[in-house]
Amino acid sequence: MAREYGQGLIEACSAGLMTADVQPRAIEVMKEIGIDISHQHSKLIDPALLLDMDVVITLCDVADAACLWIPPSMKRFHWPIKDPVGSRGTEDYVMGEFRRARDEIRDRILHFIEEYRR
Repeated sequence: MAREYGQGLIEACSAGLMTADVQPRAIEVMKEIGIDISHQHSKLIDPALLLDMDVVITLCDVADAACLWIPPSMKRFHWPIKDPVGSRGTEDYVMGEFRRARDEIRDRILHFIEEYRR
């Protein structure tokens, strides 16, 4: 979403502490808002690339705790978004959790971009 909404303003990179398959449900809920992530793949954080960034945003508490080595000059934000991957229940409930996470991230990204423009 950051790539889509921040085109021409920010260069977004995405990585995690471990690789995993892109969740088919995530692909589906992103398609609902017109963003195709089916070509995305999971990547590990590249420490060299990280040093060239101005801002780091973590989404889970594990990543937030693991990223203590980020230089103090770098802006850092933690958005504690509940991961929908562990959701249990009906398919409607689980998909609702994926939509909730998507919408929370979208709202934060849009707010971040608006603040960045100021």
